Amino acid sequence: MTTTRPLSELKAALSTCLIRDRHGLRRKLSDAQERLKLQQPTDKLLADIASQIDRSSQRAATRRAHLPQPQFDDALPVNQKLDDIKAAISAHQVVIICGETGSGKTTQIPKICLELGRGVYGLIGHTQPRLAARSVATRIAQELGSPLGEHVGFKVRFTDKLSERSVVKLMTDGILLAETQTDRYLENYDTIIIDEAHERSLNIDFLLGFLKQLLPRRPELKVIITSATIDADRFSRHFNNAPVIEVSGRTYPVEVRYRPLAERDEDEREVEMEDAIVGAVDELSRLGPGDMLVFLPGEREIRDTAEKLRKSGIRGYEILPLFARLSNEDQQKIFKPSGGRRIVLATNVAETSLTVPGIKYVIDTGHARINRYSPRAKVEQLQVENISQAAARQRG
Repeated sequence: MTTTRPLSELKAALSTCLIRDRHGLRRKLSDAQERLKLQQPTDKLLADIASQIDRSSQRAATRRAHLPQPQFDDALPVNQKLDDIKAAISAHQVVIICGETGSGKTTQIPKICLELGRGVYGLIGHTQPRLAARSVATRIAQELGSPLGEHVGFKVRFTDKLSERSVVKLMTDGILLAETQTDRYLENYDTIIIDEAHERSLNIDFLLGFLKQLLPRRPELKVIITSATIDADRFSRHFNNAPVIEVSGRTYPVEVRYRPLAERDEDEREVEMEDAIVGAVDELSRLGPGDMLVFLPGEREIRDTAEKLRKSGIRGYEILPLFARLSNEDQQKIFKPSGGRRIVLATNVAETSLTVPGIKYVIDTGHARINRYSPRAKVEQLQVENISQAAARQRG
């Protein structure tokens, strides 16, 4: 004969369950409590609730037992603040981490969360641009010594590589925003990382507003926001003066050379830009060995520049385009040193979310294709714009 567990014991056991199961179980426990008040039979209901609690608790325990053990590279600036970051995340619901590109924020913060035991009762959600989500997931999985899709997975439009054992989920901000329609309290997650929030897309603005309203209802949810230094205080104020931790960026000197384009009409300026890139590549190739990263506004400009470089007569370089519509195999080529010299032609995705290994020279056209909301058309539109000085420094 099965002994019915007391209602108080079952309520206390809810904290050991997966977060996504707790709401339904809490409602069933409330129903059972009402039945007890009315002196109605509850043994079968309580036994069913106890069984569900045990199953959910066992799944959480299995996740905890299989959490990967992260290792940290002290050479990365973000890891030099490891103890400060861990203490802030443990003590606060929202933490702002700011610093320049190259500090290691994107790959190390999910690992810090794992070190703190996050990812057991829900996923560690981590937003990235579409092109970066797969690459960042691959990199974090490699650092954890785990196959992609096992402990670390990703979800972008039309592609979902996650398993029941996944604890870190890379996704676009659009995917996370869409999930709020079916998961109102984001109960699939115990931690949300909004990366490079200073870029302020419409999706990120909606998410930040949504999360601020959600936090009082989800006291166990942790939110970590990374941002460029210039915007950190604004995000802190938005989240009721959340603590800000600053990490250093690059630790090497950068020489800047400026070469203005001649003033011509728009079509001629495009041709001039391609010729100027070829000239810059030729000049830099004479300075010594090292890969080059060229920033261009979009796919068409990348293809045209690649063709121009191939016809230029400059020898000894592998030309690697990088844009969202490339196959995963072609995208991954930039992370695999070929032994020769490389020219990577990329959009502004390589400005923040991706660190391309082996780059010594950066050629910046000063343009980017940026999502802007048009009040007249009531849709978002991609527009080619001049980048800011802050974005230019970040690209360097």
